Amino acid sequence: MADIQTIAAASRERAGKGTARAARRAGQIPAVIYGNKEEPLLITVDSVRLEQELGKSGFFIRLLDIEIDGKAHRVLPRDTQYHPVTDRPLHVDFLRYSADRKLAVEIPVHFINEDDSPGLKSGGVLNVVRHAIEVLCVADAIPDAFEIDLTGLEVGDSIHASTLTLSEGVELTITDRDFTIATIAAPTVMAVEEEVEDEEGLEGEEGAEGAEAGDGDDNAEGGE
Repeated sequence: MADIQTIAAASRERAGKGTARAARRAGQIPAVIYGNKEEPLLITVDSVRLEQELGKSGFFIRLLDIEIDGKAHRVLPRDTQYHPVTDRPLHVDFLRYSADRKLAVEIPVHFINEDDSPGLKSGGVLNVVRHAIEVLCVADAIPDAFEIDLTGLEVGDSIHASTLTLSEGVELTITDRDFTIATIAAPTVMAVEEEVEDEEGLEGEEGAEGAEAGDGDDNAEGGE
């Protein structure tokens, strides 16, 4: 895992909307540290510093040290509430670190070696079914990401959960099926062209049948 970053914080005595608004006006974001059967700790963190961490990939799968009055509290971010209009963070929940507690976390999926996929090089499209995969593990074992190698994959090939390499202590939360992560789909343009050709062929057949039926009617009228 990446190096653990430290965020300075200050204690806050009271909860409530008024206190939270005052903190935000002062450039601070209200937060709480909870878990491990200890009393929740109400804190505020600098909004600029917090947004720096939020802007990095994998905020919810990275351990952080929250420093309060010289003491570091190791935590894992679990939830962030955002303003519905400005999309600025309003509140953050941090879970206290535990060496033996397993957590359900979503791990991002990264695809590599697209240039080495014959299917993609011929115009195929990478159809991603799951951009993240949920796993169960302790905080120290959380993977940064799952890398999926596309080398050699052709149009029509699928990538399933069984292709993932799981570190020791990491397990998938979905275990009842080998779910699909991505497929190499046929080019969209090709699919449309084939559909048009099929429709034109059907129209041609219908036209020929109509002509034959018309010829038969004319003959019948002449015979009468």
